[in-house]
Amino acid sequence: MVWSLRSYGVRRALVHLAALLGLLAASPALAAEQLVLAFGDSLTAGPGLKPQENFPGQLQAALRRDGLPVRVHNAGVSGDTTAQGRARLGWVLAGLKAKPDLAIVELGANDMLRGLPPARARANLDAILSELGKRRIPVLLAGMMASRNLDPAYRRQFDAIYPALARKHGARLYPFFMAGVWNNRAMILPDGLHPNRRGVSVIVGRILPHVKAALEKR
Repeated sequence: MVWSLRSYGVRRALVHLAALLGLLAASPALAAEQLVLAFGDSLTAGPGLKPQENFPGQLQAALRRDGLPVRVHNAGVSGDTTAQGRARLGWVLAGLKAKPDLAIVELGANDMLRGLPPARARANLDAILSELGKRRIPVLLAGMMASRNLDPAYRRQFDAIYPALARKHGARLYPFFMAGVWNNRAMILPDGLHPNRRGVSVIVGRILPHVKAALEKR
């Protein structure tokens, strides 16, 4: 009789433990928080926007609405070229409390606007992706396209950077970060360059499936 009572108590404890584990697995609020590093220039940083309106803020909100416990770290710096991004990547990663589950790399627009050699931008992005690869951090590479008023040869070289590097490093590619927003005045701030709150919402809506797929695979 004593043995059966003890056995019954053990069985009850196991049932309760299994139920608790099931609850933890099923509830996004109780699941481990994932970290997304948004590493880019002003398009990531969001000049003129509130924290909840910029790209990292809206992306985090969208992921959480879909039940994913994700924190998006804003590592965008206005004016950054690929060289400047490459130079600060190490200390950005060192300053994080955890290793990112995903890095969204969005750089290159300032190289293009300044007419810097595409080969230089490619080399810097290559180094950034290599460093993230060494640290086993998955990458979603956000592509940029050269302005259509630039020399055709320059445009071809610049536009080819992102798909080539995505293939080389096995990274996910989002072909054009500003898709659906570029040249749409209703989506752009008065400076004529950066997306407004509505524009960021469009960007987030388009890139969201790519981010979710990368996190789910992770």
